[in-house]
Amino acid sequence: MSAFSFQLAAQDIHFSQFYMSPLNLNPALTGVNNCKTRLVANYRNQWASVLGSNAYNTYSVSYDQKVAVGREDYFGIGGSLWGDSAGESRFGSTQGRLSFSYSKKIGGYRKSAKYLVVGADAGITQRKVRSGDLRWGTQHDGNGGFDGTLNTGETISDFDFLYADVSAGILFFNVIDDRNNWYAGLAISHLNQPNVSFFADEDVTLYSKNTFHAGAQFEISRDISLLPAVVLFFQGQQREYNLGTSLRFDIGTRSNPQSWQVGAWFRAGTQQNDRNDDGTLGDGGGGFHADAFILSTRFNYDKFGIGFSYDSTISDLRTGGNAVGSFEFSLNYFICGPEKRAVYCPRF
Repeated sequence: MSAFSFQLAAQDIHFSQFYMSPLNLNPALTGVNNCKTRLVANYRNQWASVLGSNAYNTYSVSYDQKVAVGREDYFGIGGSLWGDSAGESRFGSTQGRLSFSYSKKIGGYRKSAKYLVVGADAGITQRKVRSGDLRWGTQHDGNGGFDGTLNTGETISDFDFLYADVSAGILFFNVIDDRNNWYAGLAISHLNQPNVSFFADEDVTLYSKNTFHAGAQFEISRDISLLPAVVLFFQGQQREYNLGTSLRFDIGTRSNPQSWQVGAWFRAGTQQNDRNDDGTLGDGGGGFHADAFILSTRFNYDKFGIGFSYDSTISDLRTGGNAVGSFEFSLNYFICGPEKRAVYCPRF
C-alpha cells in the first residue's frame, strides 16, 4: 500500500519547452508578453517505446493577457487547463487554474526598462486512477501467473478526488533593447502542500516545488541572437537541473516578422538520501545522474510560434526503451492590439 501511494504521489507535469508553456513555469509570467493576449497549447508524449498505448501523455492549454495600469505598469490575468495520464490504470491528474500578476516598472526609459513582476495562481486538481486495471503483488502466484480476481487485501477509499493547489512567483527582467535582455525568476508551487493519497488512513503530502529560472538574449549580429537559459527544480528529495541555449535567426522583415531558432539542452538530476530515525543516511539512491539531451526547434511567423522538441534519454533508462525518449509539440498565438507603449518584456 505504501509503495503504491508513494509512487503515485511523486508525479508533477513536465515540459521541456519551458517558455512555450509559461504559466506552468511561473505564475509571474502571466501577461508577460509584447502583445495583449497569448494563447498556448502543449502536448508531450513520453516512454511510448516502453509502454505503447499506455505511455505518459501530458497536455496543457492556457490563455493570458496584460492590462495596462497607468502609463507604464501592467496587470496580468490568465487561466490554464492541463491533464496528465500514464500507465495501464490511466493514473493521472487534471487541473484548472486562474493566474494573476502585477508588473511594476522600476527603472529605465521608453525603449529600455527594468520590471519587477509578482504573480500567484490557484487551482483545483482532480486526481484519479482506473481501479479495475490495478495489479497487486498478492494477485501473482509466484510462478509468472496473474489472477485479477484474487482479493488484494488493499482498501482504497477514493479512486477519484479533488484538492486545491496554490502557487506564487516573482520575476525580474531588464530589457536593454529589442535584441538584448536578461531575466530571472523564482516560483513556489504547491504552497498548501495538499494530501494526495488515495487511502483514507494515510497522509501523503505533495511537496512544495521550488523553481528557479534565468536567461538572456544577446545580439551576435544583425540577424542572429544567442539565448542561454537555466531552469532548476527542487521538490522534496529530488533535484533537476536544465541548462541550454538556442540560436535565433531573424529571417523576416519589419512588416513581415519571422524567426527560426534551434537549441540544445542538458538535463540532469540528483536524489538526496533519506535519513533514518537515528540520523544515518538511508537507501534513497542519492547522487548525480545525467538524464537527457533535449533538442528543440521553433519557428515564429507573425503572431504564431510553433515548437518541437525531442528528449534523448542518456540515463540507464535508455536500455528499457531503446534510447527513445519524449516528443513535445507547442503552439503559441498572440493577439496584438493598437496599443503603442514602451518595450515591455523580453522575447523568450
